[in-house]
Amino acid sequence: MGQECLDRVAIALGANSVLPCAAATIPALIQDQDWRKRHAALVALAQIAEGCVKGMLKDVAGAVSPCLHAVASDPHARVRWAAVNGIGQLCTDLGPKLQEKDHARILPALLGAMEDPSHRVQAHAAAAMVNFSEECPPEHMAPFLDQLMNKLLAMLQGGHTMVQEAALTALASIADNAQTAFAKYYGTVLPFLKQILVAAAGKEHRMLRAKAVECISLVGMAVGKERFAADAKEVMDMLHQLQQGGFEDDDATTSYMQQAWTRLCKCLGQDFIPYLQVVMPPLLKSAQVKPDVQVTDVEDGADDDEDEDVEVITVADKRIAIRTTVLEEKATACNMLCCYVDELKEGFLPYLQPVAETMVPLLDFYFHEDVRKAAVASLPDILRAGKCAMEKSVVNPATGAVVDAAYVKSLVAFVVPPLIAALAKEPEVEIQASMLESMSDCAGVAEELIAEHIGAMIEQFQKTLTGSLERRAERNKRANTEDFDGEEMEALKDEQAAEDEVFDQFAECVGSLLRSLGARVLPALEPLLATYVAPMLSPERSPGERRVRSISHWSPYDRDGVVNADP
Repeated sequence: MGQECLDRVAIALGANSVLPCAAATIPALIQDQDWRKRHAALVALAQIAEGCVKGMLKDVAGAVSPCLHAVASDPHARVRWAAVNGIGQLCTDLGPKLQEKDHARILPALLGAMEDPSHRVQAHAAAAMVNFSEECPPEHMAPFLDQLMNKLLAMLQGGHTMVQEAALTALASIADNAQTAFAKYYGTVLPFLKQILVAAAGKEHRMLRAKAVECISLVGMAVGKERFAADAKEVMDMLHQLQQGGFEDDDATTSYMQQAWTRLCKCLGQDFIPYLQVVMPPLLKSAQVKPDVQVTDVEDGADDDEDEDVEVITVADKRIAIRTTVLEEKATACNMLCCYVDELKEGFLPYLQPVAETMVPLLDFYFHEDVRKAAVASLPDILRAGKCAMEKSVVNPATGAVVDAAYVKSLVAFVVPPLIAALAKEPEVEIQASMLESMSDCAGVAEELIAEHIGAMIEQFQKTLTGSLERRAERNKRANTEDFDGEEMEALKDEQAAEDEVFDQFAECVGSLLRSLGARVLPALEPLLATYVAPMLSPERSPGERRVRSISHWSPYDRDGVVNADP
């Protein structure tokens, strides 16, 4: 409980308050003879990192040094585990600066920990390598690749399932980091992975099998289609056979398989189309899963308060319990669908309508932000896929007719009005900006077809910008209160940046509409520009606001009165 509280306190108070206390406490604990105190000190260091990022970034080498020393020399396995855990956490919170500055110390330390006598420390060192590689420039890892690959392959052959699972995850992450440089190891690694995929039978090996599925897909993406092509059919058939066998409800292989199919789609491109009939039914089912929500009176209490998979919120006198695992499955599936539409375009046509019908209602799915973000991001790609199908005269298998302009028009009418309506209700500023970005992209794809939706768009632009200005005014008022401090100023800057993004994306919408419709849209846009954008040019406004004004202030005419083709 203290560990969890320390994390929240650090995030709430920030580096200026927490680091002096940590500096006064942690060094003595690290030197103590009691392993429990050394362990606590390293755990505390990892816990405060997220909240103290700005302070720790001033000396990343100093921040990680206690962990590097302990992982190499502490006699107690639990302390070495905590040191590895601290390295991994700091790589996430202080990356990529930490990796750039201190890779020469961190990589050898993690390589050494992969040979630790404790299986738990070995496995955690491989997991920390994932944290390290995600934020590490490839050139810093390149000199260590031979050592890393030899170590991980040895771990895969070691026989301890926990170590093998961690090694597979690290292998996948390193392949993702190395990209084409991983081709050197491809011929050695892939047979290992296929062997695991076949041999990892039984409930106790389900996660190992799932990790092997993930690793194969990331290795394929890393080396590219040309190198992977020789093995692609065999691998795809193996995955198909595995999926046909079915998975139990609690088998993680289901979600790993969905993500693997998506990566392989990115790798193989149009060659992946024959496998859509295998991939799409379970994926659509996951995307359409209903949220598991229970609403009860607060005083009734519940038995699921200790369930880690259930998030509980209280609204007025009601207690709302939401099973987060279902939501995560739904969010993952929605993101996967976005990737398929984007990658395959007209090749995705047989599934375009079901995906559109799945995504549009999720624009106001308030149970999970990532679901809404995926729905928002998918709409321009849906329109683009339909338009590509029209331009290439693709036959729609649902109707037997060639895709024409009427089909694209119906798609525009299906996705744009709900997007405008969702913007009116969206409570999160970040997602408001995403919706404006999506609207801009939709306008660019739809071109002339966007004309009939201009009135609703302009009306919603006005409401969105008004709301943004009101929030700005409220923040400025808060900044002038007596108890306003430096930590609050940092938070205010982050909030202000989010508002600037809303105006940035509005500006992009303006440009997109002008490109699509030319001068005839100016009468509708000019009142907005005059009311909301022109005042931002004044010197007292923030640089972000003045930048937005300069983006938006574009004339559709050149000096001779001819409409410009590209704003």
